[in-house]
Amino acid sequence: MAFAIKKIDHVQLAGPKGCEDSARKFFSGILGLTEVEKPEELKKRGGVWFEFGTFQLHIGVEEPFSPAKKAHPAFVVENMEELKRQLKEHSIAFAEDGNLPGASRIYVCDPFGNRLEFIEWD
Repeated sequence: MAFAIKKIDHVQLAGPKGCEDSARKFFSGILGLTEVEKPEELKKRGGVWFEFGTFQLHIGVEEPFSPAKKAHPAFVVENMEELKRQLKEHSIAFAEDGNLPGASRIYVCDPFGNRLEFIEWD
């Protein structure tokens, strides 16, 4: 094969028109991701971008909007108990899932109903 896929650059989730402030509050304020500036040409589309480590998460505006209920990104977490405490402190529900051997994981919905997985390997 003459090409190679090297890594994931970013994951994009959708949100409804006007979602930017809610996305900032959740992804930056609660989860601690860093907002990054979108290229000027893309700002007019709405949405907001975040960064963590060497990865980015993009929230793009989609109309009509329909949340991803099954498809989801999975984020590796350090200190799952602290994440759960933070979510509880902000009254954000999560579902624990003990079905993956060697891992602690939870599922959370973002403010728009998109499914997110958080996983900590033993």
